[in-house]
Amino acid sequence: MEKKNNKPIGELIYGIHPLVEILKAKRRKVISIYTTRPEPKAWHTSIAPLLVAKKIPIQYVDRNVLDRMAGSIDHQGIVAWVQPFAFRSKPFDPQKHPFLLMLDGIQDNRNLGAILRSAYCTGVSGIILNKRFSAPINSATLKASAGLAEHLEIYIAQTPITAAQELSKLGYSFYLAAFDGTDATTVHYTQPMVLVIGSEGEGISQGMSKFGTTITIPQRTPDISYNASVAAGILMFIASQHIKK
Repeated sequence: MEKKNNKPIGELIYGIHPLVEILKAKRRKVISIYTTRPEPKAWHTSIAPLLVAKKIPIQYVDRNVLDRMAGSIDHQGIVAWVQPFAFRSKPFDPQKHPFLLMLDGIQDNRNLGAILRSAYCTGVSGIILNKRFSAPINSATLKASAGLAEHLEIYIAQTPITAAQELSKLGYSFYLAAFDGTDATTVHYTQPMVLVIGSEGEGISQGMSKFGTTITIPQRTPDISYNASVAAGILMFIASQHIKK
């Protein structure tokens, strides 16, 4: 465990897929790995091949130790100490990042992780999170994303409004998920574009609607709503299939 000023540098992650994707992405260092003896079945098929020629200390401990380290029993026999998540520091480039997803205050780690998993699967180029009101990218988020957050470009904005102002100047079109908007399946999405998903309870921030088109997923009755991660997944898929060439 590396330390600076007697404080550990890094964070604990758990689960097979998060460790596998961290090793594949090669964006942050794996400092040490903790597992059981015998190792989980997936160790030999998924993890061991990625450790060839890597000098990563491996410590064997009892499963109850992993429970305590992870703060969860959902670790699948794998816990690792890794460097902090590598966030993007530069603004997005419309040419290189034509399809952005802005998450305006998603506060549940599992929702955030599920959305990031769907973002990777649907070809989203980059993610924008809200600094003040977003769930953090932590071990639970990474586990819920099946580790796929490791392959995404994620930027932390001071506020959704400031990010929208900057992206609008760069030529991005905005599509904002909310009630009483245009049927999302009938819209022709123009790149470069930003799909905005609001928080689980409050929706998109006040003042965001002026930046673009409000879109709505058709549903059976108006008095119900999709879970935020489900809605985000549906809209990302719709947008990816209806982009105007």
